[in-house]
Amino acid sequence: MDTISQTAPEMIQNADSQAGSWGAVLAMSLGAFALVASEFMPVSLLTPIAADLHISEGQAGQAISVSGAFAVLTSLCIASLAKGVNRKTLLLALIGMMIVSGTVVSLAPNYIIFMFGRAMIGVVIGGFWSMSAATAMRLVEDHHVPRALAILNGGNALATVIAAPAGSFLGSLIGWRGAFFCVVPVAVIVFAWQVLSLPSMPSERHRHSASVFALLTRPIVRMGMVAVSLFFMGQFTLFTYVRPFLETVAHVDVSTLSLILLLMGVSGFVGTVLIGGALKKSIYPVLIVIPLLMAIMAVGLIVLGKWVVVSAMILTAWGLFATSAPVGWWTWLARTLPQDAEAGGGLMVAVVQLAITLGATCGGLLFDGIGYQATFAASALVLVIAALLAFATMKTGHA
Repeated sequence: MDTISQTAPEMIQNADSQAGSWGAVLAMSLGAFALVASEFMPVSLLTPIAADLHISEGQAGQAISVSGAFAVLTSLCIASLAKGVNRKTLLLALIGMMIVSGTVVSLAPNYIIFMFGRAMIGVVIGGFWSMSAATAMRLVEDHHVPRALAILNGGNALATVIAAPAGSFLGSLIGWRGAFFCVVPVAVIVFAWQVLSLPSMPSERHRHSASVFALLTRPIVRMGMVAVSLFFMGQFTLFTYVRPFLETVAHVDVSTLSLILLLMGVSGFVGTVLIGGALKKSIYPVLIVIPLLMAIMAVGLIVLGKWVVVSAMILTAWGLFATSAPVGWWTWLARTLPQDAEAGGGLMVAVVQLAITLGATCGGLLFDGIGYQATFAASALVLVIAALLAFATMKTGHA
């Protein structure tokens, strides 16, 4: 009886701790939603931003480029610069910066202040995603990490579904400034929720942690980072030009286009929910099979893309796999670098951001110079190479 009376409070305390941890995961998922919504809000608001600030639409489009650039810089530096900072304090500081960024952008009197606000959101992007895997590993038990990362990326997937259309809709009702400011109350809720749900996570200064670039001396990390970079490059070589493809090849109208994009987003959200179960069994088959399937879909769009229904079906399947695949790579990171997840997260964020930029740029050059067939064929080729490198990464890990 004494043993039971002593262990029962411990069981209750552990249960409460676990419930609190999952609450923190949900809070981070909402934070990911607000962050991704902030990141891509300019996509649907370039015209009114340009008109109001008296700049070209090309200059307005640099709002995405500057956030990406600062995300890369932050992701490479944050693990070393914030070594002694409690991770709860650091995450709260980043969410606080998101609140300030949204306010600055929505009130910006000129282009310089506008870009300053966008640079701030880039810092938040780089810091938040760099720490996401390491934080998930500290919030939940090891066997629940894939599920936690799937929930966290669910916020990302949901934002990709509604960010652009919501930005356009809100912009027509309350102006582009009002649309940007709508993210601020969400960020305030995230801040309060994380204050209540995140446990104290002291920086583990006593434990040796490799630098971002030192990780590249490890063969499995080097091979894996090349594989993940080619996956994202192949994905965004095609995905960036889905809209002009549908408009010029499948000849869809605006409402049909919106429906297809919505289906892609919804299927992506479903994918992030389902992939956790597959990752519990084995990670590498997921990392190998997904890019191969996406390569087949890219070829399918070249051959059958002129039929609207077929294109919609292929792109819906594309959304299912493309949005859920990052969960697989973040889980790989957590399993491969359990002692250096923060530095590894920073490296992966930098690699992915650069790969997305390169993929979109190369895809655009091919789309304008040769046509969609060349763009989608290049995407398929890069995705096949990504699958082969994921296989090579598996062999390196087993060697």
